Amino acid sequence: MQDHKFKELLEKYSNGNCTAEEISWLESAYLKWNVNGGKALSEQQIYIAQQIMWGKITEATSPKITKVKLWPRIAVAAAILVVLSTGLIFYFNTESAAKREAELQAATKSISTGGDKAVLTLAGGKKINLTDAGIGNIAKEAGVSITKSKDGQLVYTIIDQPDARSAEISYNSIATPMGGKYKVVLPDGTNVWLNAASSLRYPSTFSGAGQRRVELRGEAYFEVFHNEAQPFIVKTAVQEIEVLGTHFNVNAYDDEPLAKTTLLEGSVRLNGNTLLKPGQQGVSKDKAVTVQDVDVATFVDWKNGDFSFAGDDFKSVMRKIARWYDVDIFYDQSVPERIKLGGWMSRSKNISSILKLIESTGKVHFKIEGRRITVYK
Repeated sequence: MQDHKFKELLEKYSNGNCTAEEISWLESAYLKWNVNGGKALSEQQIYIAQQIMWGKITEATSPKITKVKLWPRIAVAAAILVVLSTGLIFYFNTESAAKREAELQAATKSISTGGDKAVLTLAGGKKINLTDAGIGNIAKEAGVSITKSKDGQLVYTIIDQPDARSAEISYNSIATPMGGKYKVVLPDGTNVWLNAASSLRYPSTFSGAGQRRVELRGEAYFEVFHNEAQPFIVKTAVQEIEVLGTHFNVNAYDDEPLAKTTLLEGSVRLNGNTLLKPGQQGVSKDKAVTVQDVDVATFVDWKNGDFSFAGDDFKSVMRKIARWYDVDIFYDQSVPERIKLGGWMSRSKNISSILKLIESTGKVHFKIEGRRITVYK
């Protein structure tokens, strides 16, 4: 295809007017694209280009493509535009880029990705390191058996129903460190996934109580077992979330300026008067609640093993990274206050892959010293 025709086709794509056949041709052309004397892009380079552009491209590209199948086409064709219009291909194939990649890998070699790590504190004060605990029964209290399953989750099972009139409420807590995550199955069957640097305090049994009340610091995803007779309450520093049976995410870290409850299924009530519907998010500061429609997938990314950078400001992204890789982040005075990023990446990746992706935007640079990461413009 002649250059001017090719450019016309790209322009047609950017305006959302490409046919299915033209989009297919663009995909094929991109995968075969050669530069610098015939050197083709590696799979990693293609992946990074897709990630950089994903947060910048809308879904309304072609009405002939369904939402489920749209994003790979957008990412591939958008990457072609990047190659031609911004010179990203030059970045990947320069000697300095290869050198920088090697530097990041060497500097972050001692920084491991997060995993299943948590400490359980029983009512009497006994602490159990769940990372080291063996599979099977690890404790018994107040008629409840506490076990660690084969897939590494903590499970509460009622084995003796206490007398509600005489039973004293005892509380357990589970806390994940920086670089940790853990799943808990509460005595009522509710599933809770804890993100890094988070803690959950809860009764060892809900028997006889009018409510199922837990306290959260940090971030957790809940799948609440339905029990209309016992509303489930999640209390954070600035929100009280009441549910009957539903799926939702709560982000209530002390170092985040806003607390966010994101609803996936069912309905919840915030602070006694604000109702959320699926696809909505309640945002709180000083207990005042604002409701907004959101893409819920970007707020449960961590639970699904990913980082989503879409919609987050730069420092919020870096706080996510700091918690998962257990590193300290510092900022040089040269770094702008507001930087917007986009894209997705697996949390299983080495931190060097994350930092390389962010650096490839050309907005910031990182210096790594041990577990200290300094950000420069």
